[in-house]
Amino acid sequence: MIKKSISKLVGLKKQDFDLLVKSGQIILQPARLIPSHKTTGGEMTLTSIFLSTLRLVKEFRDNLFKEIKLSRAGRVYFYTEASFPDINECRIDGLIIVVTKGVIADAAFFEMKNKSNKIEAAQIEAYIDISKKLKVSKLVTISNEFTSQPEVSPIKVKVPKSVSLLHFSWTYVITIGQLLLFQNDNNIEDEDQVAIMSEALHYFENPISGISGYTHMKPGWKELCENIKAQKPMKSTDESVEGAVASWYEEERDMALLLSRELGVLVKSPLRNYSTLKTDAKRVLKDNRISGVLSIKNAVSDIKIIADFERRLVAMSIKLTPPMNKGNKAKISWIIKQLEKCAKKSPEDFKKVQEEIWIDADIKFAKANIKVKLSDIETLIELTDNKIIQGYNIAVRKSFGTKFSSNKGFITTIESMLLEYYELIVQHMNSWSEPAPKITKDLD
Repeated sequence: MIKKSISKLVGLKKQDFDLLVKSGQIILQPARLIPSHKTTGGEMTLTSIFLSTLRLVKEFRDNLFKEIKLSRAGRVYFYTEASFPDINECRIDGLIIVVTKGVIADAAFFEMKNKSNKIEAAQIEAYIDISKKLKVSKLVTISNEFTSQPEVSPIKVKVPKSVSLLHFSWTYVITIGQLLLFQNDNNIEDEDQVAIMSEALHYFENPISGISGYTHMKPGWKELCENIKAQKPMKSTDESVEGAVASWYEEERDMALLLSRELGVLVKSPLRNYSTLKTDAKRVLKDNRISGVLSIKNAVSDIKIIADFERRLVAMSIKLTPPMNKGNKAKISWIIKQLEKCAKKSPEDFKKVQEEIWIDADIKFAKANIKVKLSDIETLIELTDNKIIQGYNIAVRKSFGTKFSSNKGFITTIESMLLEYYELIVQHMNSWSEPAPKITKDLD
């Protein structure tokens, strides 16, 4: 029998694919929910459980397939430890193929890392070469490394137009799974699939899996903090500066996922890439601060976050629109009532942070806002005399002290602050909206 060579996956008949597996030209294993690997916490065990959960839980599969733009029309097959000896001896952790009318219509390769293992450029370059030769247009990496968006890889490699390289953190994968278990519009319908998703998450969240969240800022963060404090001259292209900005992006993403898991809705952070990194690297040296934004569905506004390197403090704020059909006194009474409502919800906790709360009144035609502490809010009446208040920023400003430059302490402090700010203030706030016009009847 003449041995048929493999030249493609996408476009190959499933029958021919099976023959190539039988002949040994394709070597792989079916993904198992309960794998028989000797190492319980190994990467192959993690890969097998992840891919099997995709196979068995429809909503989980739909979410991830949508992210990587993998076709959902057809029968899907999930494999681990895929290799193609005639092309390359590399063994790729995962392979998904989508078969439509007996032909492989789409496919994706997966490379998984756990623990402190990082995605390696040389390995991904080899996988890109295999992807090109087999006409597989999707290559997905998953590790404990964070990036601002799936389109941003933790490594720098040249990627051809024919291949899409995407990256997810394990924290993101877990967050997607957890959101499906909340009581919302995206619930898993099948009860058995709910149980499978729960069991998979139980493994992912167990330390034995090797999955961990974002726990340390990059070394450049501490170095940038110290250099700014010492007024040491720096360039925006310095490794420490770019590393600090990249670390901020990753923490911004981690905060979005943290809040997502607490709220049951996906919180979004802005698109970050190398272009924005270069811009923010210049800005942080000019202003000694860096900012981020979290967007929450149905919240009163986005949450703006500013890290001030010079003062070593973090500010979080939301925007509110006061009643625009009333005067300043009524607008000030309105914002006082909003804050009193927050205080009544959690009196003891609110009391602990009230000295950190500031109200910025946005004044029409003015270059700068009028800022007062919560304890001095009554002074706004005098300060805004003959002026027009057109909005408020309700901010919490917290001094971090030495924790600001701590690679680990900064993360724990800012994430605790975020949850506290949202719980005590953001979730209770509402903006004014203009009443709907009413029909007027002619009484004559």
